[in-house]
Amino acid sequence: MRRAIAAALLAAAVALGACGGNDHKTSDTTSSTSTPPPAKTPPADIAPGGGLAIGMTEINPDLFWHGKDVGAFKPWRDRLEALKPPLYRMAVDWASLQPSADGPIDWTKPSDGCMRTLQPCRPYNGIRDTLRAIRSQQKAGNGFATMVVVYGVPDWAAAPAHGCERDDIGARSRPITDQGLEAYKRLVKSLQDLAKREGVAIRWWSPWNEPNGPFFISPQRAKCSGSSKSLAPAVYAKLARAMRAELAPGQQMVVGELAGLVDARKYGTSISEFFDGLPDDVVCNAGVFAQHAYSKRGDAADDPGAVGALEDVLDRRACTRGKPIWVTESGVGGPHVGDERSIKDEKIRADCQALNVTLRRWNKDPRVDAVFQYTFRDDPVFPVGLVDAKLSKAWPAYDLFKAWGGDRKPDGPAPPLPQACKA
Repeated sequence: MRRAIAAALLAAAVALGACGGNDHKTSDTTSSTSTPPPAKTPPADIAPGGGLAIGMTEINPDLFWHGKDVGAFKPWRDRLEALKPPLYRMAVDWASLQPSADGPIDWTKPSDGCMRTLQPCRPYNGIRDTLRAIRSQQKAGNGFATMVVVYGVPDWAAAPAHGCERDDIGARSRPITDQGLEAYKRLVKSLQDLAKREGVAIRWWSPWNEPNGPFFISPQRAKCSGSSKSLAPAVYAKLARAMRAELAPGQQMVVGELAGLVDARKYGTSISEFFDGLPDDVVCNAGVFAQHAYSKRGDAADDPGAVGALEDVLDRRACTRGKPIWVTESGVGGPHVGDERSIKDEKIRADCQALNVTLRRWNKDPRVDAVFQYTFRDDPVFPVGLVDAKLSKAWPAYDLFKAWGGDRKPDGPAPPLPQACKA
């Protein structure tokens, strides 16, 4: 989620039972109890027959508010609605919602609805309006079963600077204090109550976004060396335990949401290292494991990538072996993901073909149940959306995602490559 990483920075400047019988080497983050508490009752499998369900992340609710007069957004709202994504991922920037420790959480914080000042704009009132738009799609029978992911530590809840940090890191990226952890629990409870009032059941809960990257947890290490022990798993474990304590029966933990770092680095923790450092009581109670993975031109059809790295580390413990995986951030754009997009037809068709290769690989993988597009509308900081930021044209990848979504069943056959993606 490097795009959301950059987005967050600019916005700021702007499980089931015990895991017995494995030889996994636990870190000092291990729970004081040898047997993890029982998992919450999991909801039904999103893709019970196998295959691949699609999901969507999109910030502005007027791009998916069914039945509302959304002005100039209407043709684009209709395009998103036609995808009928079974899943929707709602990102909650805690730092922007509660700038004061003594102040309330502002679930109706106004937004101008522009894309980093780019028009067209449609103002909306924060998370409350997002929940209302979700509810409108659910009532229309268009999917939108909801998961939530939190990010952004408020200044008052952040630990002081320490360890190995980039020069551009601020309080919103730092580990949470004990005071902050109690407030984080209240945040989860407050969102539960708000969603209930708005008629939305949030079925999946992810404690923190990209905890193995420096823009969301920093420092990753005490010393500026990739061989120095990662601090991130211990920070994440506290958040995961706090969130789990607030969940109700029928709600499920989504553990991971990792950036696609296959190798360790001084500012980041590899997928393998991060999961090796998590305690049993966190990983054994996860219903779903989440990984971020983007497509780019030249990717080999048999390259397992970040998802393969996650599968390998999950197979090391009995309680995580075979558990379902969701790719909670995906997309394509530019020769390197997040680069400025080319408007040349042959380039954007090549992007679409690269995404198709990845979707087909995940569709064949029995452990990968879902893939979420990030985002519908391009973010200029990380342009991997399905339509451009000015809402003037759809990229060929839109046709591809529509072929995988729409009225297609998640366990249906892989769709043919759309004409818009063909050379």
